[in-house]
Amino acid sequence: MPSSEPHIADALVSLGRPARNEGRHVNMPVELGSTMVFDTLAAFEAARDARYDSGTLYYGRYGNAAVFQLEDLLAKLEHAEGVTLTSSGVAAVSLTLLTFARPGGHILVADHIYGNTRNFCDSVLARMGVEITYFDPMIGADIAGLIRDTTFAVMFEAPGSGTFEVPDIPAIAGAARAAGVPSILDGTWATPIFCQPLTLGVDVVVASMSKYLSGHSDCMMGMIASTAEHAMAIRKTVMAVGDKTGGQEVFLALRGLRTLKIRMEHFERAGLEMAGWLGEQPQVKQMLHPAYESCPGHAFWKRDFSGASGLFSVVFHPCSDAQIRGFVDALHHFGIGVSWGGYESLVLPVTPLRTAGTWTEEGQLVRFNIGLEDVDTLKADLAAALPLLNTASE
Repeated sequence: MPSSEPHIADALVSLGRPARNEGRHVNMPVELGSTMVFDTLAAFEAARDARYDSGTLYYGRYGNAAVFQLEDLLAKLEHAEGVTLTSSGVAAVSLTLLTFARPGGHILVADHIYGNTRNFCDSVLARMGVEITYFDPMIGADIAGLIRDTTFAVMFEAPGSGTFEVPDIPAIAGAARAAGVPSILDGTWATPIFCQPLTLGVDVVVASMSKYLSGHSDCMMGMIASTAEHAMAIRKTVMAVGDKTGGQEVFLALRGLRTLKIRMEHFERAGLEMAGWLGEQPQVKQMLHPAYESCPGHAFWKRDFSGASGLFSVVFHPCSDAQIRGFVDALHHFGIGVSWGGYESLVLPVTPLRTAGTWTEEGQLVRFNIGLEDVDTLKADLAAALPLLNTASE
């Protein structure tokens, strides 16, 4: 008997827009507006009382038809009971943490977490009197020993930012849930095409939609997807601080999502090919790509993910800062930028920050985002620049 759930490729095309009618737009148009008016006071009051429910038209900050369509599509992709949009990925992380935070409380945060998540914890939560404990991301179920009576959340990422360790998602989420503590996972790297963390026991998934989900480096947006237990509290926090996604960004995200599956499939193929080629170069000491057995947590990636994106890191043999700078500057088809997940290839040297442990890998860490360019063009670009690092491996 066929499943009532649409295939993910079908969902990306058919959902996130109104039901069929003659003469309809293929794409949702840009929807702009702040004030919404009602014909009766009773209708206004009913909308006001239900304003936190996705689908209720009340005032522009609470959402409009295009916003609700996008939230519904994302909820289907993430297997979530509720989705709330934010103005950026950083806002998605920060507002989720703010939802659960309480003065004097305690939070567990993976040591390989995204830098801006660490910054919010250290600069904002700490100012609220929150105690932050950074933990080894490979701790697995042993995280239960770090959970206290005051712990209000476990925040982690899969894979890690810059160093790409893949934690045991079900073990960490399971230990947190057993202790009555919500788990929050940054799932930006895999997107729901390659992993649905809520099905692995995670309570909340956050993601930067500025990256793969919108896919064209022209949209700033974040997403929070959660179980029913936490959906309303998160939504009320986002609305309370007045965070709002713009109409143009909603339009771009809806348009970008239509091609998400085929883009991710390309990024996986191209990323693996480029990683394989780089791994054979004498200047390369180690590949940090979840699909490689040498990458910490590879077995967890193989178990919990159905694919890999085009973002990974390389550890080059020890060399000088000047050599790395010369190598990066010599590349013509790799832009230098802090984001990723668009159609363009990027390169960026990375310095891991660790407080629970120490980054001990000798060598220079460089992150690559593989875009939609021809892989032979990218290989040729790298081949021309790699000799600048030769003295490091001779």
